Amino acid sequence: MTTDTDLHTLTGAYALHALPDEERELFEQHLNACGSCAEEVTEFTATAARLAAAAAVTPRPAMRNRVLQRVTTVRQVAPFVPRTPSAAALRRRIPQLALAACLAATAALGGVAVWEHHRAENAAAEERQARRQTDELAAVLGAPDAVSRRVPLEDGASATLVVSRTRDRAVLVAADMVTPPRGKVYQLWYEQEGTMRPAGLMDADRTHQAVPLSGSANSASAVGITVEPAGGSARPTSAPLAVVPLPT
Repeated sequence: MTTDTDLHTLTGAYALHALPDEERELFEQHLNACGSCAEEVTEFTATAARLAAAAAVTPRPAMRNRVLQRVTTVRQVAPFVPRTPSAAALRRRIPQLALAACLAATAALGGVAVWEHHRAENAAAEERQARRQTDELAAVLGAPDAVSRRVPLEDGASATLVVSRTRDRAVLVAADMVTPPRGKVYQLWYEQEGTMRPAGLMDADRTHQAVPLSGSANSASAVGITVEPAGGSARPTSAPLAVVPLPT
């Protein structure tokens, strides 16, 4: 990198983690002394996280349409066939095992219909949850009073905490997170008067993500990140990877 590069022009690339290591280190030194660049990086980071969340959490329309279409075409109950003498005679000639197979097939068809119905319900519930999460992210990241604080983590990762006091909510924007060990997950905590209370789980399969924290942000003083067993813990079981004071 040449010494005459205008560091003020690197805010967007830095927010998107697109700078080479040498340029990133030089820009971070500049960032510590430049308030305008720090504010611009925060805005770029929040915007990128908002766009990524909106694009990542919505199920594919084709999948949803396919599931809903299957629900309307699979019968739950076999159609009623009027009894006729020939049909009755035919049934008398069917061996018992064949008749049992027909009944089993009818039951299986009903089971498929129930399974398809449940799958459609699950898809709809996941879509509703995804929309709620996107709305929460947009509300905090786009709030007029949103303030942020960024901290570096190990192995080049970083965490930016965005807080809206009027909405009493916070969002953690994580970048370049190392995949947790198998059977583990990153868990978020609100620190309140020396006590940690659960505030949500991060997606173990994503290195970049924006996570809305559950619960009141105004009653907390900091946010902690720990590694916990899959499914989360009621209390931290490991030392925090980071404790980020809430920005004011």
